[in-house]
Amino acid sequence: MSERAVLHVKGRILVGPEDVRDELWVVDGRISYDRPAGAREVRAVEGWVLPGLVDAHCHVGLGPHGVVPEEEAEKQALTDRGAGTLLIRDAGSPSDTRWTDAREDLPKIIRAGRHIARTRRYLRGYAHEIEPADLVAYVAQEARRGDGWVKLVGDWIDRDLGDLSACWPREAVEAAIAEAHRLGARVTAHCFATESLPDLVEAGIDCVEHATGLTEDLIPLFAERGVAIVPTLVNIATFPQLAAGGESKFPRWSAHMRRLHERRYDTVRAAHDAGIPVYVGTDAGGSLPHGLVAEEVAELVTAGIPVLDALAATTWAARSWLGRPGLDEGAPADLVVYETDPRQDVRVLAAPARVVLNGRVVS
Repeated sequence: MSERAVLHVKGRILVGPEDVRDELWVVDGRISYDRPAGAREVRAVEGWVLPGLVDAHCHVGLGPHGVVPEEEAEKQALTDRGAGTLLIRDAGSPSDTRWTDAREDLPKIIRAGRHIARTRRYLRGYAHEIEPADLVAYVAQEARRGDGWVKLVGDWIDRDLGDLSACWPREAVEAAIAEAHRLGARVTAHCFATESLPDLVEAGIDCVEHATGLTEDLIPLFAERGVAIVPTLVNIATFPQLAAGGESKFPRWSAHMRRLHERRYDTVRAAHDAGIPVYVGTDAGGSLPHGLVAEEVAELVTAGIPVLDALAATTWAARSWLGRPGLDEGAPADLVVYETDPRQDVRVLAAPARVVLNGRVVS
């Protein structure tokens, strides 16, 4: 029998929060917990091992003014990879990043198609800007283009009102979400304020991005319906700066944004305590840099989420939610190695010792 070259990963393999093993082998890019017969160990890595981290709200190929060149998108993806992010849910982008699927050295991307927004109610150059009569058709289009997700813009500033307001009438989102589900896609929505949330949740939405408008009255509804949230706290940290920039023209909106920022930690903690699924997302792309996944996990801990739950939000639970394997027998070997136990201090996530993608040590 000919020998096969393998990667031997030793130390503490965190297959799950309480499932810790001593070693695994990588053969032909896939995980095995049984030493392969006739295997020849070419390289070994050692440390505390997690599944490749998940950034569930990230925009590869997107910059402050819209689509960026392919070489810039590649840099973004490599930055995420260097931070240990090996699975991305791209929560809306006009950029076509299908070319990355052929690159085994780049993170895997689950796409939500292009944002769908109300006319003149979102950042210019990012979204399809349409009226409610066309919402179902555009949701169907993006459901077919994406990887099982569709992204709506649920609320945005109404310049006539001078504050955030819901973008879609109830009947429009009901029909649109039903169509997405018929086509096998889940739906998420950008939502800062409170007003858009009841209609979206009661219409059957699967996830809400940011969710700063969650209130005590709405949290039980989210929990009952199993609607997940991706808080993007590193993005919410920019609200005071945004508010200052809009103070003179939209003082009501600015005050609203400050209030949402001030109660951000209380909102996330209350959601978690009520059993609402919470996942890690950075909102990288646009105005925020890539590679912030460790900072977002630390923010969840600061908000009061237990360390194991914060880790799960970017590893075991996040991968299960997105339908992708973790450190399972036969799964692609996408993993990150650390020098110390991330369960003791999540700040270790900011300094991966090794990153293994598709069975190859890439950093």
